[in-house]
Amino acid sequence: MKLIIATPSPFARKVRIALIEKKIKYEEIIDIPWNENTITVGVNPLGKIPILLLKNNDPIFDSKVINEYLDHLKPNPPLYPSSFQENVSAKLIETVADGVCDSIVLVFLENLRNKNLRSKNWINRQEKKIFEGIEYLSNHLKEKEFFVGNNFSIADISCFSCLEYIDLRFPKFDWRKKHKNLDKYWKTHEIRDSFQKTKPKAQMIEPIQN
Repeated sequence: MKLIIATPSPFARKVRIALIEKKIKYEEIIDIPWNENTITVGVNPLGKIPILLLKNNDPIFDSKVINEYLDHLKPNPPLYPSSFQENVSAKLIETVADGVCDSIVLVFLENLRNKNLRSKNWINRQEKKIFEGIEYLSNHLKEKEFFVGNNFSIADISCFSCLEYIDLRFPKFDWRKKHKNLDKYWKTHEIRDSFQKTKPKAQMIEPIQN
């Protein structure tokens, strides 16, 4: 089993964390999907990572699809709660955290463009999603140890990956100061082995010319 990743990607990190939590052996292949020489061409028609490569099977892509596949492949420990209501709640947290990360990516890429081509309105629109998304996560966490129920789940994987992606790509947003409960949550879980082993690292992306 091989996983194509980018080292800063919160989406790839979600899968890496899942694989570690489930103690599934895999090989990482590092790529930069934004660059011309990306190896995602011909593997994922959308040109995105993560991509799970399996023997004698088609590649699986999108972090949500991959993680649900892993949950079926090795049910314990479960990523997605079995309770219907908790399952929906966990997926909503995952969706919001992923959406925040999507907006951070868009802001980051917009700022790679030549200054005269950047859209301030576009950046402001994405930043609003980031701020409101984190507000949503903070409100739903309250003072709990875990987002859903009493167990570690995809909701925690998604939120933690999102928070540290903010630190990497959108550091002007001091979420720790604004949302004390998320800071407490981060401090509680930061020592988790799967989080420590998958910390995001920046990569060099080719400039966007137009």
